[in-house]
Amino acid sequence: MDDEYAKFIRRMNPPRVVIDNDSSEDATIIQVDCVNEHGILLQVIQILTDLNLVITKAYISSDGGWFMDVFNVTDQVGNKVRDEEIINYIQKTLENDEVLLPSLRGTVGLVPSEDHTSIELSGTDRPGLLSEVFAVLADLHCNVVNAAIWTHNARAAAVVHVVDDVTDCAIEDPKRLATIKKLLHNVLKGNNDLKTAKMTLSPPGFTHRERRLHQIMFADRDYVKVRKGEQGKVEDLKSGPCITVYDCSEKDYTVITMRSRDRPKLLFDIVCTLTDMQYVVFHGVVHTGKMEAYQEFYIRHVDGLPISSEAERERVILCLEAAIERRTSEGLELELGTEDRLGLLSDITRIFRENSLCIKRAEISTEGGKAKDIFYVTDVTGNPVDQKTVDSIREQVGPNMLHVKWNSCYSAKLPEEGTISYLFGNLFKVRTLQNLKLIGSYT
Repeated sequence: MDDEYAKFIRRMNPPRVVIDNDSSEDATIIQVDCVNEHGILLQVIQILTDLNLVITKAYISSDGGWFMDVFNVTDQVGNKVRDEEIINYIQKTLENDEVLLPSLRGTVGLVPSEDHTSIELSGTDRPGLLSEVFAVLADLHCNVVNAAIWTHNARAAAVVHVVDDVTDCAIEDPKRLATIKKLLHNVLKGNNDLKTAKMTLSPPGFTHRERRLHQIMFADRDYVKVRKGEQGKVEDLKSGPCITVYDCSEKDYTVITMRSRDRPKLLFDIVCTLTDMQYVVFHGVVHTGKMEAYQEFYIRHVDGLPISSEAERERVILCLEAAIERRTSEGLELELGTEDRLGLLSDITRIFRENSLCIKRAEISTEGGKAKDIFYVTDVTGNPVDQKTVDSIREQVGPNMLHVKWNSCYSAKLPEEGTISYLFGNLFKVRTLQNLKLIGSYT
């Protein structure tokens, strides 16, 4: 009965989307009004970021069962969204109840996976791991059509889409799938990861690779800090995010503020993690500058309660920090563009391994028989790659196939104090910090 009533309310109040290119001088304003459901904020942000739009500002409000959000967006070069095809797609998609409220649990997205086999991997990161994975797939005549690989806090996760090299279709033979699973699991577990190495085949249906990567790494507890020799690196405070948790007792919310270096899809990563941790964002504001982003959210758990324990506060801070850092571009960016073929990734990653490079993150894609692969690499100690190594790799791969782009953000640091605070003080009539009890911080 409750479900039928919720459907009736949605039918009586369908989503409304207004796209405005006139009110702002430097951004397209998208306003979304609809009945609120857990996860709808993430779905809206995902739709916008999947179009490679940049969210420069956002104002979020969802009290009283009604979702009303405003997003200022631009394209990747900072211009307003003028393409009528993209505008119509946004309007049509955001006004579609079936898209905003998917029935699938644990995954969201619009890309069907029936035409390929989706493989999910997780385990302890180590030099050469990716090379071994791709070598196994090549030996088994599995061609990688696209993939995303993240590493964080000594953990590695990947979502890899493969097809049969001969038929160019998904692999369905149970015996062959069992062999793939067994051999990849042996690679992942290595000599010391017997308990945590995982290799699974995604169920048919709809998946979203980046959402799945967040879920895989969260389940793998990558937010737990690496101690010992690597502690200094993972806790470099000036270059890392600053996260603070407050208790807004007057309105029974928990307030989370985040200040970090700005980058593409930052808001998606934050909201994805909050959603997967079963928190609801009731109010929020996002502002981005030339180098940094400031985000503030008023949240409660799905059971309606704010954060109440010290352990939960610390866990939220660690998980949000991990969400920010997983996609951070680190080290040298290498872009490979060439004709796709079976074993290409095995050969390229073998060359990286032989030159003592570690792959920190990778985005693999193919289109029209062409491979476009992006790798972010460091040396085995985590330091930038020297020029001699770069020249050697380009000579082996082919200078016209491999393009090098140094990531200036790798060594840059956040500006010192001076970020403007956008606390919803007036909205909630919280006039002084005495009304806010500081209950956790990471600075």
